[in-house]
Amino acid sequence: MDIDDDGPGPAEGARVLTASVLAARLDPGLYLVATPIGTARDITLRALDVLNAADLLAAEDTRTLRHLMSIHGIPLRGRRILAYHDHNADRARPAILQAVEGGQSVAYCSDAGTPLVADPGFRLSRDVAQAGGRVHAVPGASALLAALTVAGMPTDRFLFAGFAPSQKGARRRWLETQARLDATVVIFESPRRVKDMLRDLCEIDGDRDIAVCRELTKKFEEVLRGPAQSVMESVPEEGLRGEIVVVMAPGGAVVADDDAVRAALAERAGRMSLRDAAAEVAAAAGRPRKDVYRMALAMQEERDDDDHALD
Repeated sequence: MDIDDDGPGPAEGARVLTASVLAARLDPGLYLVATPIGTARDITLRALDVLNAADLLAAEDTRTLRHLMSIHGIPLRGRRILAYHDHNADRARPAILQAVEGGQSVAYCSDAGTPLVADPGFRLSRDVAQAGGRVHAVPGASALLAALTVAGMPTDRFLFAGFAPSQKGARRRWLETQARLDATVVIFESPRRVKDMLRDLCEIDGDRDIAVCRELTKKFEEVLRGPAQSVMESVPEEGLRGEIVVVMAPGGAVVADDDAVRAALAERAGRMSLRDAAAEVAAAAGRPRKDVYRMALAMQEERDDDDHALD
């Protein structure tokens, strides 16, 4: 998500507050620094302290971090910003590990939000810890938690499911799994594919309450709430603009009847093995796999009998 440096001004009668950025030396280790998902002022004072004092800076996108530091007046002072992202992680990781082992502090920022949440950094965090280095969380903005905050869904139990698959068949099966969970589900989605994903969800459960959160914390922030069918119909055919987070209300297990199970097995006949079809349908229907497999065998025998009758 892009950083918006046009934050709101002080309210009428409000006093402008000043805050100092500390320059105390940091303990050696890797600091995973959360950065704004939209409004540039959504950054913690501790994050600014760490960016100011770290020996080495690393970022998913070095230009984004430079821009953020410029907005908040954090000087580079000759420090380099090392690029660390999905495409160069194996090459860049040794330099960061070497810096931590050498007693330096390294601050890592993903493009926006909290590092490691649908962003690079898992292996970096793991390898630093395995090498005996300290890994520090510098918490702050997160699209996941921001969406949960505004969606109006239960938060006592939730699952972050990441990005939905892009292919229709895989996406439909994936959504069937998420829709059965007795937990609020948070999904990241491309603005261009969100309409297609909502169509698939409507085929599974058009009455499920959802919230489509767009451009959180930015000027054109918008939240579409309601049953999946009505929200889907309100989304333009070309999709939406901006960063999208979809929040889906808990569903719980729904056990399908025999007719629904047979229909699902028939739809998969010929394009996957009997065993795989039974496993997939059992998971989607909330039925024991062995029972569904027996139904699949019976259906196969019926088809074989019909074929023999035609010979």
